[in-house]
Parts: sequence; structure tokens; C-alpha cells
Amino acid sequence: MVTHITEEIPRSVWYGWGDPARAKQLGAGALDYLRNTLKLSGVEPVNPPVDFSAVRVGDSHLGDEALAELRAISGAEHVSTEAAERILHSGGKSTPDLMRLRAGDALAAPDAVVFPGRAAEVREILALCVRRGIAVVAFGGGTSVVGGVDPVRGRFAGVITLDMRRMDKLLHLDPVSRTATLEAGMRGPAIEAALQAHGFTLGHFPQSHQEATLGGYVATRSAGQASTGYGRPEDLVKSVRLETPVGPVELGSSAPGSAAGPKLLDVVVGSEGTLGVITSATLKISPMPKHKSYGAWSFPSFEAGTQAMRRLEQDGVRGDMPHVCRLSDTDETAATFKLGGWKTGLLARYLRLRGQRTPALSLFVWEGDAGETRARKRRSARIMRRSGGVPLGPMPATAWEHGRFSAPYLRDELLTRGVYVETLETAATWSELDKTYAAVRSAILDAIEEGGGAGYVQTHISHVYPDGASLYYTFLGGLERDGLAQNARIKDAASRAIVAAGATITHHHAVGSEHSPYLGAEIGELGIKVLRGIKDTLDPRGIMNPGKLIPAATEEQA
Repeated sequence: MVTHITEEIPRSVWYGWGDPARAKQLGAGALDYLRNTLKLSGVEPVNPPVDFSAVRVGDSHLGDEALAELRAISGAEHVSTEAAERILHSGGKSTPDLMRLRAGDALAAPDAVVFPGRAAEVREILALCVRRGIAVVAFGGGTSVVGGVDPVRGRFAGVITLDMRRMDKLLHLDPVSRTATLEAGMRGPAIEAALQAHGFTLGHFPQSHQEATLGGYVATRSAGQASTGYGRPEDLVKSVRLETPVGPVELGSSAPGSAAGPKLLDVVVGSEGTLGVITSATLKISPMPKHKSYGAWSFPSFEAGTQAMRRLEQDGVRGDMPHVCRLSDTDETAATFKLGGWKTGLLARYLRLRGQRTPALSLFVWEGDAGETRARKRRSARIMRRSGGVPLGPMPATAWEHGRFSAPYLRDELLTRGVYVETLETAATWSELDKTYAAVRSAILDAIEEGGGAGYVQTHISHVYPDGASLYYTFLGGLERDGLAQNARIKDAASRAIVAAGATITHHHAVGSEHSPYLGAEIGELGIKVLRGIKDTLDPRGIMNPGKLIPAATEEQA
């Protein structure tokens, strides 16, 4: 049976991203640019989401006894089978998730949503679910773009979502050792507010910062926009408290280093909710920077800019790297200059006078003491100039920082106007970066054009390392009649190109269900068996987030 609902539309955009008050509208210039670039006959609002009351959601599969037990553990007010709550937890924020919701399809919604308030509650809930054969999905901010929180009932009697929002406290802060223990449900802004009250920062600012949670950061091995300076979760996480179906476990150590066997903490960091529920974690923190310095440079080509990034990382003075280090290819730079207003138009004309007809724009943010920051920026400038860079001043970088969390909102507007838009990312070594960039870009364009329309791909480097860098692709095309099939075709083509190039299938979006089929190419069949062995130990009934991370076993593998 399908239930239609009559509840009020919730404040959060149920069919898209975040707070509707922050929604972005495309101006006339941007619409013309889209129409001309994608060869569209128009970009009118032709694909609006259905009315919230028309969203289809099935009946809950949980029986009265199971619901009564859940309510006894967490309190009746913290267990919901209401259609509206189930819809809000029916998936993450991937393009397929949003396409289904916009069309009114929430039939895969969980049977109930539970809001635990303590680790002990999580432990009792998991024991109940083992006993009754109920699948469990841990849910933080719900920002997964790879199907990481989609409820999968499969062979189980039902599926519930554990929304961690009530577990949102700073438990302990050690200002001497510079560590903090936080509950998993703390969202990015709350984390920063709690730490900054003591003069510290986590320094982790992914694009999903306003919505994502600490547990999501750890579970997906995410990378923030300032990770070049502050580090990724594997650099920051000291220990994790995990509630598993067979009992609680704390992995990691307060010690600054250890030779006590393999680092089992890495079993949890990046585990994507498939082994248990992260309830808290202890992480390294940094003093709040006293000063920020911004800079932007333009290079005659993406290849020239890439070489500058490599030299900056490999040949520069240790510690000089900007906390934020980004390089756009010529297509992304052209769009930035075209759509950025009269100031960026002036920059584009200035660069043409300097001989840069197809420039590649780089953005940097240095953080620290004022004198030290200026010195780092000055030494970095020498490397930029030797690589053919032209300085553009701070404005492009400050403008980027001002709007750095707004890009996901544009996807809602584009989908409404019949424009397909998606992102994916990878990372490769410096020696293979140019080849990987070209191969994946070509695969995306070919797959878009296979549907009969024109495509547009823009790319940037978002993180740099001594041995390589990440590549982040944003691509657009006309939305086809079957948008889900269109997305699957394009993502498969791009993923196959990534695998063929020997790059990683994901740099920071995680594996989820979308990348799971390609994981074996990266870690091998024996590596997959190792992952299954760990899951069988901690989750022998397989109730934790089914269908994610670990590829399904074939008959031969089984």
C-alpha cells in the first residue's frame, strides 16, 4: 500500500539541499550561458518537484511489538513512523536521491526513524535489531552524494534509520594536548562554535559543513576545503567509540604514536556505517588562526597551473603550503569569469592583455600569525612566478570563501530548469594526473553526448599532496526523459575511466552504493574478503547499512 501525506512541508528542503532561505537563483546572464553552452532551446522551470502531499511512501513493515520495544528504549517521542519524517530519511543528497524525491518517490523510506540520546540506547537498539532481523542505517546530516544513507530493507524484516542529532555535545577538551572528544551528531557549525569558545578549531570545512556531522566526517573519511593545511580525518582522528551489533569497541589511542600492531582505528574511519554506529570520537584540534591571507594567481594553462601546485608542495619550504589550495581548469575559469560580474570581467580582459587567452585560475588561503603568513605567501609567490603565474590579488579567493557552501543549492535550481548536473572526484599521482584528468573528462563528455545533447565539464584540483592531487569534476547537460538512467550511464563511464587510469574511485565522497562496484579494482578481491571478514566479526547478521561500501558477493566469492 502507498500512503499519501498531508503534513506541512518541513523547513529543510525535502527535495534538495539545506535551508530554503539560502536557496540560490540563477540570473539572466547565467541562464543565457547555460542555454548557449548546452545548446538548449530554453531553461524555463519545466521540472518542478511534486507537491509534498503527493510524495508516495509505503506502510511501515515494523510490527507493534518491535515499535513498542524501540519506544521503551528511546522514549515514544523519539521514535517516529510519521510519513514526513520517513521521507526526510529516505536517502541522502545524491542526484539520483533527489530525482526520485522530486518525482514523488519515497517508497524506499525506512520503516521508522529513531533519535537515540545516549550510546547505551544505541547499544540496546542494535541488540533489538539483531534479535528481530531489522536493518539499521546511521544518519548524521544526510548529505551523502553516493547513496551512503539510502535505506535498504533487502532480506530483513524491516529497516530503521538512527538519526544522531540528539548526540551533539562536546564531551571533553584538552587544551594542553590539543584534543577534543565530541559526540557523533554534532554538525559542522556546532563543532566550530563549541571549539572556538575555547580558542580552537577543528579546521574541517567540507562543502557540506552546514549540514554534515562529526560521525559523517569520520565514517566517510571526508576531506574539508582546508584539509591541505589542517589534515583529513585520518590525520585528525585519535580514537573512535563504536557501538556494534556484538558490543561496544573503542579503537585508537591517546598516545601520540604507537607500534601496537596494525592501526585498527582505520577499520572504523571510512567504514560508512557498515560495522556499527559511531557515537563519539576524539580528534586533534588547532588554535584559532590569528590571521588569514588571501591570494589568487592565473596560469597560461591547466597543465602549467598543475606544475605550479606540484612545485609548491614538493619544492617549497616545509609548512609554507596554503591551508586552502585550489586550481580550476580553463573551462571552470571561463565560467567563473563569465558569471562573476564586472570585476571578474576586468580580470579576464587584464589576462588577455598579458597573453593568457585560456587562463587557469588558482585560489589560496594562508592561515596563522600575520608575519608568518605574509612570509609564507611571499615565498610561495616566487614559485608561482617561475611557473608563469600572474598575481590577481585577494578578491577571487575572498569571493570564493564567501560563497563556498552555496554550490549545492544551485543543483536544485538547475534540476527544476531541466538541466542535469552532477559531480564526482578522484585523486592521482602527479605523474598520472594530466592523463587521468583528460581521460575522465572525455568519458563524461562522451557519455553525456551519447544521449543526444551537448555536455559541459569543468574541473578543479581541490587538495594537493607531495605525491599527487585530487580532481573534482562538475558536469552538466540537458536532463533526459529518464534522468536516473542518464545519471547511471554517465557515472559508470566516468568510474570506468577512473579505474582504467589507476586512480582512486573516490577521494572524499566515500564509496556508498554508487562506487561499490568499482572498489574491487582498487583493493583487489582479497582486500574485499578482508573487509567482509571484519564485517562478519562485528556485524555477523549483516544488519548494518546493507548494500554500502562492500561489493555484493558473487556466487563464486560466496
